[in-house]
Amino acid sequence: MRFDVVEPILGFEEHERFDLKKIDETFVRLQSIDAEEPSFTLINPFILREYAFDLPTQLQEKLEIDGESNILIFNIVMIQNPIEKSTINFAAPLIFNTDAKKMAQFIIDTDPTYGLNEPLENYLSKDNA
Repeated sequence: MRFDVVEPILGFEEHERFDLKKIDETFVRLQSIDAEEPSFTLINPFILREYAFDLPTQLQEKLEIDGESNILIFNIVMIQNPIEKSTINFAAPLIFNTDAKKMAQFIIDTDPTYGLNEPLENYLSKDNA
């Protein structure tokens, strides 16, 4: 599914269109359409922890979000070997409106419990590790 960027991914401001592809129930791949790089692995945060934040009205308008919109939220993962050593950026989620085909990165600066570089292993149960 292709998306137009309305608020850029920090450090990748020149990339305005991305393709989102499902890998499995946990991970998706976000690939720049206009260039070979960047490509990001994203994770569904809701399978790992409680995750909630308020999206500013201005960003909702840019994303064309209303009460009927289908929204996806993912976080960037830095994949490591073994996978448990991977880290997640919970402080800067990517928001996707699948109806309007628009995406944005949002920086959560109001909740210190969402870190920039949190180890995946902190969220895995001992049964899954």
